[in-house]
Amino acid sequence: MSGPHWRRVVAALANSDARTAYAQIVLGAKLSDVVADLNDHRRNRAIAALLESGLVERTAANELEAPEAIFRNLLTQQPRRQAQTGLARFMRLGRIDRYPANMAERRELLAWIVSEAIKPGEDLTEKQVNERLLSYADDVVMLRRYIIDFGLLERTPSGSSYSLPRGG
Repeated sequence: MSGPHWRRVVAALANSDARTAYAQIVLGAKLSDVVADLNDHRRNRAIAALLESGLVERTAANELEAPEAIFRNLLTQQPRRQAQTGLARFMRLGRIDRYPANMAERRELLAWIVSEAIKPGEDLTEKQVNERLLSYADDVVMLRRYIIDFGLLERTPSGSSYSLPRGG
């Protein structure tokens, strides 16, 4: 899935500092005035959350603006439609509802998710992998662990990079 993810937008708006900053930006406040009463650390975290969620963007003048298109984009995102047979019986609205107890079916489900979320030749950070898996499960750490345990994704020894297994 490309573009903003509704969970990231909701998470940003659930944060009081980010919500206040967003309101000020929507109302046209200059960057220097946005949540100016907060200490630098809290202010920077609030603005970073808004930027990462896609709720705000930097302008050419290095100010912040709130694009209206984000809400249209979020509303047009449709969950993947699945037939109610095969692997689809473990999914609900395109997300994992439950993991198959049968290990062959579990592996098949995980392989399908990997094929949808990660393309051959990509080297991804843990954050990038988590963002892609968020479309399929709330507990991305467990999903990522299952995928690695089944050998469907490899992690470098340092844990800094993830990729599909070579030659497989």
